[in-house]
Amino acid sequence: MNIWSNLRHDRIGILSLVTVIAVIVIGICAPIIAPHDPLTVNMSLRYNGSTWSYWLGNDQLGRCILSRLIYGIRPSILLVLWILLISIGIGTALGFIAGYFKGKVDAWIMRICDIMLSFPGYVMTLAIVGILGVGLENIVIAFILTKWAWFARVIRTSVMQYTELDYIRFAKASGISNWHIIRRHVVPVTFADLTVIASSSIGSMILQISGFSFLGLGIQAPHAEWGMMLNEAREVMFTRPEMMLAPGIAIIIMVSAFNFLADALQVAIDPRLHQSASPYTSSKKWQVRI
Repeated sequence: MNIWSNLRHDRIGILSLVTVIAVIVIGICAPIIAPHDPLTVNMSLRYNGSTWSYWLGNDQLGRCILSRLIYGIRPSILLVLWILLISIGIGTALGFIAGYFKGKVDAWIMRICDIMLSFPGYVMTLAIVGILGVGLENIVIAFILTKWAWFARVIRTSVMQYTELDYIRFAKASGISNWHIIRRHVVPVTFADLTVIASSSIGSMILQISGFSFLGLGIQAPHAEWGMMLNEAREVMFTRPEMMLAPGIAIIIMVSAFNFLADALQVAIDPRLHQSASPYTSSKKWQVRI
């Protein structure tokens, strides 16, 4: 199945993919693209409006808002992707072990997952951050500890579904090693499910990271982060509302792009959804979501 040939017919999906790639490239190349140092304080430029040198103006310390917005991509997007990769790696490994070998191994892993998932994600993350303290390292640890269990449970369900197929049973009966079966037969068919799960989780994680930074529990000053920029602009939200627009719109655009991309990938990967997709069903889907 050619995923790209199916995805390129979805204009919203392609636009979302281009947006995500462009923002990631800008974040990686932030030292080159940003017009000013995001940490440089210049009180003479405090609350200045838009100029040719500072396109989005300056904040309460005279720092360049555009430069801080560009550097804010790193913790707001790139850090989320890094956390997601680690969480998926742990969850996928445990999910494959539980779903393939079953028995006592499955029971122990699932009981741990049940304990982790029995608490709301925000509450668990707040508890871990409260114990470890605020800061970048602790928020990363908190997110990894609270996210892996959900990925493990979903991957385990997917693996158990495919291990019951006849060709997997035949491979086991033929004496082929479990590692070879997992690598050759199980991983390729579960890759589609893993891709959809990952892409659909990024949006909520971006909102959570920004939310914790807005509350002062995530990225700490003076580092630039979109949620913290919203918190800093809260004091002048009525006199200088444009200071909240830049990080707010950036969060909305990126969360929407990842959500639209997740839907497009799901349709491109699953042939049944691709064949049944039509303008009528697509418009009805968005009506329900809105």
